[in-house]
Amino acid sequence: MAGSFTRPRNVVRTAASTISSQPRAPRVYSKTYKVPKRPYESARLDAELKLAGEYGLRNKREIWRISLVLSKIRRAARELLKLDDKDPKRLFEGNAIIRRLVRIGVLDETRMRLDYVLALKVEDFLERRLQTQVFKSGLAKSIHHARVLIRQRHIRVGKQIVNVPSFVVRLDSQKHIDFAITSPYGGGRAGRVRRKNEAKKNKGEDVEEAEEED
Repeated sequence: MAGSFTRPRNVVRTAASTISSQPRAPRVYSKTYKVPKRPYESARLDAELKLAGEYGLRNKREIWRISLVLSKIRRAARELLKLDDKDPKRLFEGNAIIRRLVRIGVLDETRMRLDYVLALKVEDFLERRLQTQVFKSGLAKSIHHARVLIRQRHIRVGKQIVNVPSFVVRLDSQKHIDFAITSPYGGGRAGRVRRKNEAKKNKGEDVEEAEEED
């Protein structure tokens, strides 16, 4: 067609390769845990070992992760306590922190003040883990058994299967913790070993019935 212009294919390829080869902006990840400054402090090592055994933790990194979250909450509470009682920032942000902690069950409704936020401990957050709640609700024989059940997708919170032992359970979701519908413990299909044993048992019964008929 007269007057039309067609761009060469090699030019189009060069432009496309130039766009695709441009470097992407690096992702910035914030740290989820903070390593202790004194790695060989005897009292802290004993306390962490006790917590790891009591709550069935995989490693001490899970304790450090909660410690970092707790330190951020405490820091925010301390900054707000420096302000006047009727300061708008203190009222707005302070109530938001308290409501969030009450929602996950870390604070009681009788302790809805910033002063009580400073008194929180790591154990208060460990108590709200799904692993701890599964054990205390009687669904697991031990705290370690609770972790196995969660990782193998036997536990649900409401209608959602949760396979994260560190999942924080809210107060309104605590009563909805149960075995998954698809789990053998919840009336679902039996496991591979159990099906195999039942097949052997049924086969043996069929052989006995055949011998009796003969």
